[in-house]
Amino acid sequence: MTMRIAVAMSGGVDSSTAAALLKREGHEIVGFSLQLWNQRRFTGPNGEPLPSRCCSLEDIYDARRVAAHLGFPFYVLNLEAEFEREIVLPFVREYLQGRTPNPCVPCNSRIKFATFLRFAEQLGFERVATGHYARVEWDATRGRFVLRRGVDRQKDQSYFLFELTQEQLSRAVFPLGHLTKSEVRRLAREFGLPVAEKAESQDLSFVPDGDYVRFVEQYVETGLVLEGEDPLAEERRKLPRPRRGEIVTTDGRIVGHHEGIHRYTIGQRRGLGLALGRPVYVVDLDVIHNRVVVGEERDLYRETLRAVRPNWIAIAELREPMRVTTKIRSRHEETTATIELSDDGSVLVRFDEPQRAVTPGQAVVFYQDDLVIGGGWIL
Repeated sequence: MTMRIAVAMSGGVDSSTAAALLKREGHEIVGFSLQLWNQRRFTGPNGEPLPSRCCSLEDIYDARRVAAHLGFPFYVLNLEAEFEREIVLPFVREYLQGRTPNPCVPCNSRIKFATFLRFAEQLGFERVATGHYARVEWDATRGRFVLRRGVDRQKDQSYFLFELTQEQLSRAVFPLGHLTKSEVRRLAREFGLPVAEKAESQDLSFVPDGDYVRFVEQYVETGLVLEGEDPLAEERRKLPRPRRGEIVTTDGRIVGHHEGIHRYTIGQRRGLGLALGRPVYVVDLDVIHNRVVVGEERDLYRETLRAVRPNWIAIAELREPMRVTTKIRSRHEETTATIELSDDGSVLVRFDEPQRAVTPGQAVVFYQDDLVIGGGWIL
């Protein structure tokens, strides 16, 4: 059955090949690049503009070239205001509160499969497609849409999709979920796509050089405002300002000072500016007392974690303890654990083996084989 599908196109080989596959299947498709962030708002240490390999004007140009090559309409949708409100502002707020956020997850659940999906539905599209390496299918036994890992485990992106709701999954199309990256490259060449050999981008769209600390400080200090109205001015004024504080050992001994806890993350070893005669790591960020706590590597290991705001995909709710494998970061090696629901609605995760550098603000995602059970946010 052919459908009318809106394809989110980043200008890369993955989303371009996804569009080409859908076009070959006979679907009526229209390409959309999402303009999410004005690159001129964030500059280098000397005020110089920073090149970006993600969501830049060049990427939009590449997406337009692909659409022209394949012969379907293409538009640019400006979602900068929504992106800043839903992604950038919370990202900065989390860092300032001693957590290490993962903005790629809410970008999918709140922008691509919420704001963009609503826009597409208003225009009469039945589905929204992306170039994610993941699979979605209807499970008649469960009576639910389920999310599965991509066949290519090295490229699997199901971790970043754990917040999708049943309604969002029912509208999602992932044409690359059953393919490997090498197969996608081969198909891109067969389709003659002008981006077939384009390099992949690992950058966040709004932090092109990866310097999160400088981005947070620029945002707090100036708001990174270019010109015109600033609807988020009041929200920015509410952001806590970085404060100088103490660096202490696990037994409370003061060994140094810091210029803001947003500069640190759990597990960090480099850049601490300490000469203690032995390697030390950031093992905790004490927001209440504005302290960075350092310790030995053994102090990084945790037997449990607590996750808040859980979203369940393969099940309607967690009613009893369940055995799962877990990922506490997108590239973290999976480990087996037992999860159980607490009275306050949070999820207690008990690892079979202690895990290193469990980081507040990151996502924890639960699996059974290739099935995504659900996930939550590490508290």
